[in-house]
This record gives sequence, structure tokens and C-alpha cells, in this order.
Amino acid sequence: MEAYTGFAEVYDTFMDNIDYPSWCDYVIGILKEHQIEDGLILDLGCGTGSMTELLAQAGYDMTGIDMSEDMLNIAMKKREQSGHDILYLCQEMQEFELYGTVRAIVSICDCINYVTEKEDVIQTFRLVNNYLDPKGLFIFDMNTPYKFKEQLGEHTFAENREECSFIWENLYDDEEKINEYALTLFVRDEDGRYEKYEEFHYQRAYEIEEMKEMIQMAGLEFLAVYDAFTKNAPRPDSDRVYFIARECGKEIEKNE
Repeated sequence: MEAYTGFAEVYDTFMDNIDYPSWCDYVIGILKEHQIEDGLILDLGCGTGSMTELLAQAGYDMTGIDMSEDMLNIAMKKREQSGHDILYLCQEMQEFELYGTVRAIVSICDCINYVTEKEDVIQTFRLVNNYLDPKGLFIFDMNTPYKFKEQLGEHTFAENREECSFIWENLYDDEEKINEYALTLFVRDEDGRYEKYEEFHYQRAYEIEEMKEMIQMAGLEFLAVYDAFTKNAPRPDSDRVYFIARECGKEIEKNE
């Protein structure tokens, strides 16, 4: 089954432990440090649009891209409710296209980990560099190898709620650096019966140094990597890190 088909229906329910407002404040803080207080922003791998909506609420002109039509359908329902003028596009990360350049691109909630081939990561980063304004900013977060090895790998998680339940099994291959998520979902229909879905998702663990190398190979300028939600250097037991990179190669037009 295609990733995030059945899960899209209940994604926000099971992600209600994520403090999206705090995550968004952290991202906005980085944007403002680089004098990006308004303008066009792309949310790459936007999912159901939770972060996209918050950035739009903060005054940014948002575009969201995701590969899952089901996730985007939910994002568009949120757009109807909020009234925010957000453009959503259904595209693969390594093949995305925009109508022009943007001031910044953000990719939050470990979307880059889902790109499991290094060549595809570099291609995605090349596109990021291409669609950023001169000196535009790229902010993305990642699950760390520590998280896959120590917190996820070989562990099973389960949650039972009235409207839906899930069993989430993890299998981490340390040699291939791939974590397999096996999801079994039970979602209650309108008639009260539960429908079963099974999905498999894959993420790759990347070391910080190899990620820095891929950023530079794609033509971007690496600026910093932080332990998540701080400005501190990553620790050996950091489970999430944020990378900050900048467009490199375009000339800034000077006013005559």
C-alpha cells in the first residue's frame, strides 16, 4: 500500500503529542535571525499542513509540497477552515517544481530521512538551491542514528483509542542504515466498524558529517547544525537535529 493512505486519516490524532506551535516558533526564530520575516516560504514534505498553517498564521506566504494526495486532502480541509491562502502541490521531493524562487524552504518532522538514497538527497538539495532566492535559507530536521539504534529499532509501540488504534513495529538494519516501520491501523468507520490498514514506511539514518557533505555537493552553503530546539551543538544522544544551509551561486540584483 502507498505510504500514508490509511494513516493519513488518523495522522493528526496520533501526532497530537507534537508541540507544533513550539516547533514553529523555533523555525521562525531561525528565519528572523536571517532577516526573513515575511515573503514566500515552501514547506517541503508538508503532510497534513500543521506547520504550513502555523507559518501562514505568522504572516508568511506559504506553499506546501507532499507526495501523498491523502495527506494533502486533509491539509486543504484545514485551509478551508483557516482561510489562509496556501498553495498545495502533490510532488515527490526529489522532483519538485515551483513557479519561481522563494525566500526560504523548510522541511520539518524528519521528512529528509524518508529519502533513503544519497543520490536522491543530493538531487533534492540541488532543487532546493535552485528554487531559493539569492542567499535564501534552507532549514530541515532529521532523526539521528542514535534515535534509530536506541529509541526505535527493535521496539514496538501501540496505542488504543476509541476512534482508531495502531501497532507500530520497528526493524533497524544498522548495516544498511534503514529503519522499517510496519504499521497496522484499525480505523473506525461511520457505521462503527473498524477497517484494518497495513503500511510500511522506510527511513534512513544519516551521520551529521555525511549530511554536511551532501549539502555542499548540492551547491548549498552549510551554516550550522543544532541539537533540536536549541542553538547547541548536537550531543552523542541527540535524537533530532536541525540543519541550516543557505543558497549559493545566484547573484543578488542591485538597485540601479
